[in-house]
Amino acid sequence: MGSPEDRSVLLDGERVLLVDPKERRYLITLRAGASFHTHVGIVAHDDMIGAYEGSTVPGSTGRRFLVVRPTLSDIVLKMPRGAQVIYPKDLAAILMVADIAPGVKVLESGVGSGALSMALLRAGAEVVAYELREDFANVARKNVADLLGEDVPYLVELRDVYEGIEERHFDRVVLDLPEPWRVLPHAERAMRPGGILCAYLPTINQTSELRQAMEHSAFGMASTLEVLHRTWHIEARSVRPDHRMVGHTGFLTTARLLCPDERDAPTRAG
Repeated sequence: MGSPEDRSVLLDGERVLLVDPKERRYLITLRAGASFHTHVGIVAHDDMIGAYEGSTVPGSTGRRFLVVRPTLSDIVLKMPRGAQVIYPKDLAAILMVADIAPGVKVLESGVGSGALSMALLRAGAEVVAYELREDFANVARKNVADLLGEDVPYLVELRDVYEGIEERHFDRVVLDLPEPWRVLPHAERAMRPGGILCAYLPTINQTSELRQAMEHSAFGMASTLEVLHRTWHIEARSVRPDHRMVGHTGFLTTARLLCPDERDAPTRAG
């Protein structure tokens, strides 16, 4: 057991990732006196509270479980959800292609379960989120608060972004919506020149329609990509790609809001 001042020490009330002998993962919140039941044994929370992160603890059957703090990726895949989440591989790409940094003011629309909100806030952004469904908004607020606390710059409004954007001077607009081209005129008025719009879409037909709409908008330097995630099996001399991979999940399209005299420049479409 470590001292309470050590950041590696696991504390009562925090979330941890418990990994069983077959590498199955469980996201739990430590509570003194509680226990976690699995089909391969029962693990007492008290055996984890006060232990170092990265320790192994015994279950009731003698099998040992690894306990670590979860990464954001772990939380996104395991957390309660009201809608399909954006996969971690795409969240990471969004942070880069949208150039999210501390102090950046972001409008997000289509918050779902809050996975993207958490990534944006963790990167230091200030987020205003538009969501049509109150149940999704409530799930997102709770997931964000559970990870980051109540005092983060996060405002969720029950609004339809297709009808307009009330606030102004956004640095970024990030959309997870089926028809983002309908947002382009509103984003032109709500964003500062040079700001970045990023849209996440599941199909190439939607992506093509968005790119065509951008050709007749104030946005330029458009670019589209998708991210494929393949892990590898490495064990002694057995080295090969894993049989399964996270292939297509969505397309990311970004564009910059240009000043009027730059909208017809050759760099408009990437």
